[in-house]
Amino acid sequence: MSLLYTPAIELGPCDIGAYRSGDTGIAYVTSFDSGRAGPHVAINALTHGNEVCGAHALCFLFESGVRPVNGRLTLCFANVAAYQRFDADAPFDSRFVDEDFNRVWDADVLDGPRDSSELARAREMRPLVDTVDYLLDLHSTALPNAPMLLCGMQDKGLALARAVGYPARVVIDAGHAAGRRLRDYGPFDDPESPKAAMLVECGQHFDMAAKDAAIETTLRFLRHCGIVDPAFVAAHLRAEPAPQVVTRVTEAVTIESEDFVFARDFAGFEVIPEAGTLIARDGRADVRTPYDDCVLVMPARDLKQGLTAVRLGRIVK
Repeated sequence: MSLLYTPAIELGPCDIGAYRSGDTGIAYVTSFDSGRAGPHVAINALTHGNEVCGAHALCFLFESGVRPVNGRLTLCFANVAAYQRFDADAPFDSRFVDEDFNRVWDADVLDGPRDSSELARAREMRPLVDTVDYLLDLHSTALPNAPMLLCGMQDKGLALARAVGYPARVVIDAGHAAGRRLRDYGPFDDPESPKAAMLVECGQHFDMAAKDAAIETTLRFLRHCGIVDPAFVAAHLRAEPAPQVVTRVTEAVTIESEDFVFARDFAGFEVIPEAGTLIARDGRADVRTPYDDCVLVMPARDLKQGLTAVRLGRIVK
């Protein structure tokens, strides 16, 4: 699908004004402490302002009155400034205000001299994030991809994804050269730390099914962490999910020219049987699959020079 792809908006923003004050001293961040021993679990939404399914999932938890039976549960609306700029006539433009909030989670960046709306918000949230044991970051995709978990590169991330068991697609990847994601911040990506995080892509931004996937993933994550009443989770779960398929990303295709075009429309997770198959042209250069049974992961909508066009991976047998 091309840059001109514009979806119907079945799912738009929801009103999160009631959660502005929170109780943490950080706007739009609320923590519930059970007073009993247990992990600190966080559900994060709106890393990108136009990825509205996460906001709906947190509103579902708030409206359902969910509380931890042990440990601590934090519900966070992250890039609210971008979310509040949402315009249905330009629904992709509220992804961020100044820069991608999901590329600033490196200590050198957070401690450095640079400033932006997103960096200010990340610095505000950072002390709380430092106390989190398990994090679920709720996202969605520009193109109609199947829901997927991005579990990072550490074994503990894959173990967490398998324990949660949903969605059926799991991607092992190192993130982006442009900057570190929240799910890769600090101890979450440290193999020596027990802390772990997952990022879930719930489907196309404005598809109603993305809300369902966000809620389903959140419930199964909370069930695995063991901090909420199992009866609450069981009452809202759908049918058991399909067996998971794990894909390990081996490389990313970075756009080198101002004239990049895919050879055909790709929706994501196509398996290209033969090595050397043409998948795109980047200016005068052909982009071909490097090996047999190459999986195309998250083809991009925004085909700009310097950005990732698509990731290439192998299915883990």
